[in-house]
Amino acid sequence: MTPIKQASKVATGLATASSTKKSGKNIASSTVQNTAELAAQLVTQAISSAMQKAEIGVASSVLLFLTSEFANDPQSAIKAAAKTANCTQIIGCSATGIFTEEDWVIDSPAAAVMIFSGDIHLSNVREPLQDQLLLALTAPNAINTTWLNHRGLRFGAVSGDAIGHGPFSVWENGKGTVQGRCEVELHNTQGAVTASHGLRFLNMPELVTSCIEHDMVTLNKISALQSLQIAWETHYDNANLPMHQLIAVYADTLALIEDGEYNLASLIACDEGAETVTLAKVLTEQQWLCWAIRDEQAAAKDFKSTANLLGITLNKLSDTSSAPDFGLLFSCLGRGPYLYGGQDKDLLILRELYPNMPFIGFYGNGEIAPINGKNELLQYSAVLGLFKEDTAS
Repeated sequence: MTPIKQASKVATGLATASSTKKSGKNIASSTVQNTAELAAQLVTQAISSAMQKAEIGVASSVLLFLTSEFANDPQSAIKAAAKTANCTQIIGCSATGIFTEEDWVIDSPAAAVMIFSGDIHLSNVREPLQDQLLLALTAPNAINTTWLNHRGLRFGAVSGDAIGHGPFSVWENGKGTVQGRCEVELHNTQGAVTASHGLRFLNMPELVTSCIEHDMVTLNKISALQSLQIAWETHYDNANLPMHQLIAVYADTLALIEDGEYNLASLIACDEGAETVTLAKVLTEQQWLCWAIRDEQAAAKDFKSTANLLGITLNKLSDTSSAPDFGLLFSCLGRGPYLYGGQDKDLLILRELYPNMPFIGFYGNGEIAPINGKNELLQYSAVLGLFKEDTAS
């Protein structure tokens, strides 16, 4: 007689040491001897909460995110995770801020976990297939184009602080990684991943008619700086360009930009004498480019549309109409409460669209997602993955 297959379960837990946060059960830091002990207590609490929600005693894998207070020595937290979850497949990293569907935490010691049980589990991949979907976590100093563009469709984010100079740590198999990054497959799942940029476009896309490496010289035969100034002054009276908020949106064709399949490049400088605009990425002539600005209203609207369409895409992949079983969200530190005035509207939207779905993520200093089949390192974006158990596998 064939045994009845037990449904896999996924659940999250969040624990914080801050008495000012509403999320989780607070732990008084005065009772903790040191940072390592605090980390272990937070992780134990977070995993215990998640396993209670899932009604399980043994997890198959644990995704563990810690705030940067624990980045220098995460091993006590990792050991506590393995002991509490009764498994050794502990994968994750440190970050400035972390969150689950319950709440977000920034600038306060905290631990967030997602536990997996049954057939759903995480495992390391050494030789990925070309179209294999991989969760990728990396330290800033471990990113390189060879790895990023190797076989596999990577999504995830960069560990560390907003500028990449603070403490950061990445772990897999219950210990820190030597190479500073890890990538894992989510077994027995069907998933869909996309990125939301949340930009307000300032002009229609223009053809790059002349450029020299990072310097945009002319767009549609007029100087790049003039193009930028016209686009800006069409919407704003202030003559000063907010360089830290402006983004160049580009793609190989006009249709790709119109379909939302575009790349982003930060603006580095403007040369008023040469009337050029220097970008963080190298473009080529005959590509298409338009100017955009980060905007709160546009970000919320785009994220809601993106998350909704991603759920539809997942339903088509799985040939079901049920809600996703879980979600993974990786957001730029420049989004979240810093963009939305003290709240994270992205989390609120995700809870509204999928009210019973557990999700987890962190605020990083770079997001990773496949764009047009090519893995890209993004900025100021939110990368969302939605998943269902693959019951046919």
